[in-house]
Amino acid sequence: MIKANDKNIKTWIEISENSDFSIQNIPFGIAKVKDEVFVATRIGDTVVNLYTVARLGHFSIEKEVFASCRLNDFMLLGKQVTRDVRNEISAIFNVNNELVKNNKELQEALINASEVEMLMPVEVGDYTDFYSSEQHAYNVGCMFRDPNNALLPNWKYIPVGYHGRASSIVVSGTPINRPKGQQKPKDEEPPVFGPCKLLDFELEMAFITYEGKALGESISTDEADDYIFGMCLFNDWSARDIQKWEYVPLGPFLAKNFGSSISPWIVTLDALEPYRTKRSVQDPKVFDYLKCAEEKNIDINLQVAIQPENTKETIVSNSNYKYMYWNMNQQLAHHTINGCNIKAGDMMASGTISGNDESAYGSMLEISWKGTKSVAMADGTERKFIADNDTVIMRGYAEKDDIRVGFGEVVTKVLPTK
Repeated sequence: MIKANDKNIKTWIEISENSDFSIQNIPFGIAKVKDEVFVATRIGDTVVNLYTVARLGHFSIEKEVFASCRLNDFMLLGKQVTRDVRNEISAIFNVNNELVKNNKELQEALINASEVEMLMPVEVGDYTDFYSSEQHAYNVGCMFRDPNNALLPNWKYIPVGYHGRASSIVVSGTPINRPKGQQKPKDEEPPVFGPCKLLDFELEMAFITYEGKALGESISTDEADDYIFGMCLFNDWSARDIQKWEYVPLGPFLAKNFGSSISPWIVTLDALEPYRTKRSVQDPKVFDYLKCAEEKNIDINLQVAIQPENTKETIVSNSNYKYMYWNMNQQLAHHTINGCNIKAGDMMASGTISGNDESAYGSMLEISWKGTKSVAMADGTERKFIADNDTVIMRGYAEKDDIRVGFGEVVTKVLPTK
């Protein structure tokens, strides 16, 4: 059988140079054309209606799973089924498959991406946000404590995380209203209430799980790959001034639950396998349940741009997912070590991803260094945090041997407070 990751595979579907959606990618999403909603993949600028392909008898599983309005039903079938379907798609659209290429019925499954509305790809049951980039944690610690005590004592022993709000995770293209809440601008004065003044993005990635084990059982770092369906870009919006006042003693609440934005295409962990890379040295040594193979980080280029209304965008960050101190396998192992069960469609975000260089910082809190620096925009204005009617754009892709596997974009416009 054709293997979807084979770097030598070519397709008869036209793909533009530097497209995120090579034939080696084969991501999954939920698309809508007119009144029809279906499971889809994307090759170049072509969205493929997998339900139509299934009705023509090209898949080894029942066609109804591709008529769903979420990927959860597909994920419930497990990793081997996902892998088989990717391989079957790769064979269908292989450049050597002349019989399929000339099939008029199959051509009806191919739609230009500009004619498609992308919907929320998964029904997120539970959402966990980690805090796993050492440089980001160090930067924040320096701002709010001091460089000698930047990392809290537990940070290098456990993948720190908290449970967030799943209902307000939205797909790219969905605007976010500026949140409002209590803030305490001056320590010596009482708090005030009003719109957030320090609205920020957080450059993150998230992984989505298959169905896990029963309550009371754990997933090891060696098993973790079998329970991870894929990844997406994740903008974990943050109201810094609200968070500063509310986070003691239980952590973020209104500062985070007003919205998080994700890219619409879920790139499978299988597609990302060729881009594995070594993680940084973990010192002190981790507990046995957190030990894992060295090459479990993934080399994914990440970028953030801010686009004020009616003008060009300005790139404010170029980072990389490989900077993670705690990888996905360790995060999932830690999440379940106490017997916590996970479900198909659970989403776990990385935490803000920052590199060692200022150009790779993953939030405006760091880029403006707590509001002490300004960033010039293309229209001549400046930003320390995100303004009303700004659009924040995140992009990500992995590339090796001239093969690119990307995520597209997560695009979100900030509207004024309601």
